[in-house]
Amino acid sequence: MSRFDTIIKGGTVVTASEVIEADVGIKNGRILDLGVDLSGADRLIDAGGKFVLPGGIDSHVHIDEPPFYGVRGVDDFLSGTVSAACGGNTTMISFAEQVRGRSLQSVFEEYSAKARDKAVIDYAFHMILCDTSDEMLSTEFPAIVDQGVTSFKLYMRYEGLALDDSQVLAAMDKARECGAMILVHAENDHCIHFIQNRLEREGKTALRHFSESAPQPVEREATHRTIALAEIADTPVLLVHVSAQQAMEQIKWAQDRAMPVFGETCPQYLFIAAEDFDKPGWEPAKFLCTPPPRAGSNQAHIWRGIQTGVFQVLSSDHCAFRFESSEGKKVADEPHISKVPPGVPGIELRLPLVFSEGVNKGRIDLNRFVQIASTNAAKIYGLYPKKGSITPGADADIAIWDPELTRTVTLDMLHDNMDFSPYEGMTLTGWPIRTISRGETIWCDGKVTAEPGRGRYLRRQPGGNRLGPPQAGGERDLNSAA
Repeated sequence: MSRFDTIIKGGTVVTASEVIEADVGIKNGRILDLGVDLSGADRLIDAGGKFVLPGGIDSHVHIDEPPFYGVRGVDDFLSGTVSAACGGNTTMISFAEQVRGRSLQSVFEEYSAKARDKAVIDYAFHMILCDTSDEMLSTEFPAIVDQGVTSFKLYMRYEGLALDDSQVLAAMDKARECGAMILVHAENDHCIHFIQNRLEREGKTALRHFSESAPQPVEREATHRTIALAEIADTPVLLVHVSAQQAMEQIKWAQDRAMPVFGETCPQYLFIAAEDFDKPGWEPAKFLCTPPPRAGSNQAHIWRGIQTGVFQVLSSDHCAFRFESSEGKKVADEPHISKVPPGVPGIELRLPLVFSEGVNKGRIDLNRFVQIASTNAAKIYGLYPKKGSITPGADADIAIWDPELTRTVTLDMLHDNMDFSPYEGMTLTGWPIRTISRGETIWCDGKVTAEPGRGRYLRRQPGGNRLGPPQAGGERDLNSAA
């Protein structure tokens, strides 16, 4: 019997802290050994001249959710996870959305059934919480934590989802008690309605005014309030899809005081700008998401937040509404700032975008890339060291990258069910060429080999955060350009 099932030979292994020349020996779906000149395997994978990285963990995706703005997203757990795998990802944490009046258990069972026979990579769930009644928090919340759902998203925006401060505090208090993590979409819903009504009166409803409808102070205020509420409840909190310098400064303020406040941003805030909305007709809908992309000058600040550790996680916030469809972005009769479903796709391009424009252009090093792409999410969400690492005993979840491969993004090269990409036409250098999940090659050189349903549900333990309190780097000026 061979010592290894597979050896990945001759590559440069990159982790969150190290860059080493080593072979990786895999046995029974796990990493058995790292070393020089390993031998004794049934299969050899030549990684000469390539980077061997932990598989990506996209910890913020919307897959097969209930209709939003009357529109249902087009990706299910097959197309979503295939697309993720082709982008170098081996784990996905998707949202399971509670609709008011439904039990958390029924929501968990529904999403588990959606994923079970379709997912090709391993997956977990965040629960979207919109009911904070005493019964829900005292009974259902701890019961769902016991089933491995240890993170809960709270909205401060959107009718039917938005919670007030007392509800947020109640959820945070229960999360502290149960060892769960709270995620918050921080935008002040009252301010947005006030501004949108004013724009309506002024006749400024075309999509070029979208960024005006939720300016930076809207996100800054809600971020500040979230941090204060988390401090009062004495619980960690993670601010999702942070778009703006002003919100980022609030997070840094908390981190500089060693408060357990974490930050997440997304590619759309690095590569889409408010200027993209200055197009005629429906075209700006391709770039429309919430919080809205800011002025192009803001992108340098978001990069700086990644560089200095204000942001621990970079996720796609993949939200797949088609463009050329009355059941998608064009659901309204005419383009209107408050009627277009917000969301952009990005699950497959998340990592190539940031590798090309971050690593290859010297904005971040390889270790930081691995941190924000995989390892930090594994630690924050209770998956580490099984996921997010290349160490003996970890799952053999690996992406092999060609740092010199250059490709131009086209719609037909992508594997989601979308009819557009906001990044179409960008030329990127550095792509994953093979994705390995639990020792099995599931995508290689453009061919998907994974069987639907091979992905496994990841049951997480409460109190799983192993990253520790974040500390933003103080040596860099957040106002300087990236």
